[in-house]
Amino acid sequence: MCARRCIGNSQPDETTQGTTVILTVSIADLKTSGQRGDTIVTHALGSCLGITIYDPVAAVGGMLHAMLPDSSIDPKKGLESPFMFVDTGLPRLFKDCYKLGADKTRLIVKVAGGATSKANLEDDYFQIGKRNFVMLRKMLWKNSVLLKSYDVGGCDSRTMSLELSTGDVLLKMNGAVRKL
Repeated sequence: MCARRCIGNSQPDETTQGTTVILTVSIADLKTSGQRGDTIVTHALGSCLGITIYDPVAAVGGMLHAMLPDSSIDPKKGLESPFMFVDTGLPRLFKDCYKLGADKTRLIVKVAGGATSKANLEDDYFQIGKRNFVMLRKMLWKNSVLLKSYDVGGCDSRTMSLELSTGDVLLKMNGAVRKL
C-alpha cells in the first residue's frame, strides 16, 4: 500500500528538497501521507480553514484546505468537490488518514485561517471564516475529537505546513514563522 496519497481536485503536487517531499494542498483540496520525511503545506489561508491531523505513533498526517462551512448550499458541488466544504471534507480527511494507519485516539488536530478581508468585523456580512470555524468545532465535538490548537480570525493570510517527521505545524504570517 502506498503511504503517500494525493487526493483532491489537483494533480499530485510534489516538490523534492533533499529527502523531503513537499505536498502542496491547493484551495478546496486534501493531501495525506505516511512518509516521515514529507511536509504538507497550503498557502493563502484567508477565510478558508487549513485543518491538520497527525498521529505521532504512526507518523501519518493530512491537511484539508476548506473554503466554505456547509455543502447544503450546493449539494451537487458538495459531491463533486467535497474538499471545498468543512462538512464534507473533514470526514474524508479522517478516513484517508485511517486508511494509512492513523488511530482516532492518538490524533492531534490543529487549525488555522478563518480570517476576514474586512478591517472591521461588522463589515464582514457573510463571516465565512467565523462560520467555517464554528462548523469545524461542531463536527469535532460531535465526534468526540479535541482541537489541540488553533490560530483563527484576524485579517492576515497564513501559510500552514505540517512536518510529518515531528508533527510540528508551522504558520507563516507577515513574514514571521512560528509553531502552532
